Amino acid sequence: MQKDKFFKSIKNKLHPGEKLVSTHCCYCGMQCGMNLRVDTSTNTIIGVEPRYDFPVNLGRMCPKGVTAYQQVNHPDRIKRPLIRRNPAWKGTAQGFEEVSWDEALTYIVDRFRQLQEAYGKDTLSVYSGVSMTNEKCYLTGKFARVGLQTRYVDYNGRFCMSSAAAGFNRSLGIDRGSTVPWSDLHQTDCLFIAGSNAAECHPTSMFRIWEVQNRGGYLIVADPRETPLARRADVHLDLRPGTDLALANGLLHLLIKNGYTDEAFIQNHTNGFAETKALVEAYTPAYVSEITGIAEEKIIRAAEIYGKAPEAIVMFCRGVEQQSKGTDNVSAYTNLALVTGKIGRPKSGVATFTGQGNGQGGREHGQKADQLPGYRKMDNPQHVQEVACAWGIPVEEMPQKGVSAYEMFGLMLDKTIRGLYLLCSNPAVSAPNQNHVREALKSLDFMVCVDFYLSESAEYADVVLPTTTWAEDEGTTTNLEGRVIRHRQAQSWYAESKPDWWIQIEIAKRMGRGQYFAHLNGPRDIFDELRRVSKGGTADYYGITYEKIEEQQGVFWPCRDEHDQGQPHLFLDKKFYHPDGKAKICALPYRPPAEEPDAEYPLRLTTGRVVYHYLSGNQTRRIPFLRDMYPDPLLEVHPDTAKAYGIAHGEKVLLKTRRGEAVYKVKVIAAIRPDTVFVPYHWGKDESINLLTNPALDPYSKMPEFKACAAEIVKLEKGERLHG
Repeated sequence: MQKDKFFKSIKNKLHPGEKLVSTHCCYCGMQCGMNLRVDTSTNTIIGVEPRYDFPVNLGRMCPKGVTAYQQVNHPDRIKRPLIRRNPAWKGTAQGFEEVSWDEALTYIVDRFRQLQEAYGKDTLSVYSGVSMTNEKCYLTGKFARVGLQTRYVDYNGRFCMSSAAAGFNRSLGIDRGSTVPWSDLHQTDCLFIAGSNAAECHPTSMFRIWEVQNRGGYLIVADPRETPLARRADVHLDLRPGTDLALANGLLHLLIKNGYTDEAFIQNHTNGFAETKALVEAYTPAYVSEITGIAEEKIIRAAEIYGKAPEAIVMFCRGVEQQSKGTDNVSAYTNLALVTGKIGRPKSGVATFTGQGNGQGGREHGQKADQLPGYRKMDNPQHVQEVACAWGIPVEEMPQKGVSAYEMFGLMLDKTIRGLYLLCSNPAVSAPNQNHVREALKSLDFMVCVDFYLSESAEYADVVLPTTTWAEDEGTTTNLEGRVIRHRQAQSWYAESKPDWWIQIEIAKRMGRGQYFAHLNGPRDIFDELRRVSKGGTADYYGITYEKIEEQQGVFWPCRDEHDQGQPHLFLDKKFYHPDGKAKICALPYRPPAEEPDAEYPLRLTTGRVVYHYLSGNQTRRIPFLRDMYPDPLLEVHPDTAKAYGIAHGEKVLLKTRRGEAVYKVKVIAAIRPDTVFVPYHWGKDESINLLTNPALDPYSKMPEFKACAAEIVKLEKGERLHG
């Protein structure tokens, strides 16, 4: 009744000629429900209202969500296709001229054909993102493999969710970001959150997290910084960046030693316990304290709280995953749930905070180099056969698997890859070791960028195609719970922009591959094909329809047929997705970060986000309120460290690593370890912290080590020219 009254009051406040369009936010994996306010006389979005009926956020919105609508009709939008005639201007915003769609597409197809005729099909590549709908993510994989017939396709989830995916697959046999619905969070007895600044990165989840403590439960946080989340924790495990694996093994040691394990669950539903138990015997509190820098009593107390809690959920985010051993970190933290049996039931399990809007769905249906729709694998001949048959191509035409996102840049430099089709991503800011990445982009013979703003990456393109925003198209995304939801079109396509699916289908037709795409006339057609192709896969969407999403406020996958209502809780039958039905408890010895501090670079650099910005900042840095609240990247330094270097709050200094350097203004703050410094990564050009970060890759997920590298601060003398 209260909801009905609220919505009536909102409608009463609408001016004549206005309407509300029910949809979801474009930013993080929470995918918060919202209503866009639309002027029907001009068919343009003019505002936003809370939406209280969506169970994830229940009307709550963060600063980015409140202002998200402002990006849709922003004056920086690209209005028409752009061609750069002179490649000498690459890497700048200069030299572009507006052309018609026909001229741009003709030029693209001519250049793609020239390159493939000269160097083979695989000379082209596709690099995409997961802020797109499931429909667009699915189509991108098909476009690369069927439309362009290239093996080289990957996506920016390699820099976000890939370690979580690899770790969950290894431990549980399935990669769904959460084994429980978000409504379980505030009902559990203990939340163990590692490597997540949730209060800034997923702020609309915080009311559930605080409610755990309000009910008498416990909050344990592992983070090098005293974030707002860590400040409220019952135990803050202030570890050195890159040492999570030692901490997880140390907690497991104590859970076993103190009798907090569930022997029946281990015996009946897991493999690998004996080997893991033998490994972690060495990880005593004293040994783990030496590696991590955490006081022994904190480690002991955290294990006791988690071990005694009747129900508990282990959660983690990029701080754990963006390491050269991120996959091992995820499996090691998952071990805590498996040895205690706190998984496969309500209010207990494991979950990851998804960073990008469709970080879950975007990795399930074929954008990854080694993956096909439905979470099928390219190294499985049966899976390849199933998808080739569904697409109507001979199985021998299916390209082989390619390489991960960062590895693609190396192939650009050695001219294996000469053409790039880039969409929904900004690697000229988001990828590590930026000097290498920018050199690779500049070396391309031909590059197409599809975006709605002229991003830092678009400045390296020969052709830029204007695409639509989230609010100008229909489709689905899959949020951080694994809930498939619907986005609705609120206004017409801006100026002459076209949605990504239209652009890809048109290019495929002009490449002579139109017969494989001709039946796809919009998002619903694409989703229906996605459903059919995913049928029988691990990520089975076959039973999900737009109508069922509407009826249920989203549908949790897997959903296998029209009678299936989806699975909010995984493993209630205690059957995991490995062939024998058992989970794997993984024995994982600690190894340090790929680069440790030394005399030349004595500090540890870690990176992350702030509440006012999103990913590379290409969208949020253009919104006046968000830009004003956090206009420039700041270098967080502990007071003791600042004193040792003789630097003051607000002073500009040079931060250096073995890969690059940049100038930042200092923020002296006690909420960080003295041996650690932090810079957010939402800025490009000379301010990009990814000029400095380490590209060392996790051997399983191919995730770069954004979260830990050796660094040094250089004080700038008065009058010295600033590099930034």
